[in-house]
Amino acid sequence: MSEVLVIGYGNILRGDDGAGRVVADEVKRWNLPRVKSHSIHQLTPELAEEISQVRMVIFVDASVCCSKFIEIRVIHPQCFNMDLVHTGNPSSLLFLSEYIYGNSPLAYWILIPAVIFDFDESLSSVTSVGVKSALDEIKSLVINSDTV
Repeated sequence: MSEVLVIGYGNILRGDDGAGRVVADEVKRWNLPRVKSHSIHQLTPELAEEISQVRMVIFVDASVCCSKFIEIRVIHPQCFNMDLVHTGNPSSLLFLSEYIYGNSPLAYWILIPAVIFDFDESLSSVTSVGVKSALDEIKSLVINSDTV
């Protein structure tokens, strides 16, 4: 069973919006024991079951709210009154995980600065630096969790 789950999400066809998926793909290439990584287009309720089965989940996404540095947030379950099928967010998934399956793991949300959302599969220089920083933070979180 995986102890850490990394979920990178976004649209890889819209420039920097694909940063979370780039990170998740790289984590998967690390092939670490007990670390699982998903690169997905959007968060959906079906992820709640898998989230409930790990000790730590790390969500990774691109964000315009960041300056030029990544943001790392500890997040907690929170019920939002919204349509989870199209607007899922990490806190809502943690809420579902706890409510339905009885467990909500330690959770982090890594936000990578994003500036370009054109139809393109490449990342801006700002976002590329953010991806490297996010990967460093994930390595640190995984190592410090004693799950490697």
